[in-house]
Amino acid sequence: MTERVAGAVDTRTAAAHLKERLYATITMISVVIGLAGSGHVEVVGAAATVLTASVGLWLAALVADQQAHRVMHGALARGRELRAMLFVGSPLLLSAVGPLVLIGVSALGVMGLDTALVTAAGVNIATLFAWGCYGGIRMGGGTAFALLAGGIDAAIGTAVAVVKAAAGH
Repeated sequence: MTERVAGAVDTRTAAAHLKERLYATITMISVVIGLAGSGHVEVVGAAATVLTASVGLWLAALVADQQAHRVMHGALARGRELRAMLFVGSPLLLSAVGPLVLIGVSALGVMGLDTALVTAAGVNIATLFAWGCYGGIRMGGGTAFALLAGGIDAAIGTAVAVVKAAAGH
């Protein structure tokens, strides 16, 4: 019975981690498209914005998780619970890596900054497609279902990018 409960906690933690990864990916699409659409951002400003957005979201999630834990348990999360919170929230930090690498490539003159930012958004949309396909496969729906699930996830990411670009931020 204890093994079954421990497995359920691990599964829930892994699911929460993946949820944060998908959320962070969609959020970063919005950030990089907003930067690309601003028309007057430079490499240092773009890097600072991506890093600030990532760290800010991570800190907000950590504070919210700690607040919820205090309300529910009457104490700060420590030990295993704190490690689980940090693990679950880590994709919010990791979501900045790809865009920062591409911004760095832009700083080296390999591509323009707008190209780097749009490429970062494209990579994140492709990542959503891949996770959707993987989820479809895990559900046992076959190739067509997996492609449909991937397409829906990619469409959500694309919609975020289109709305952000159309809004002009």
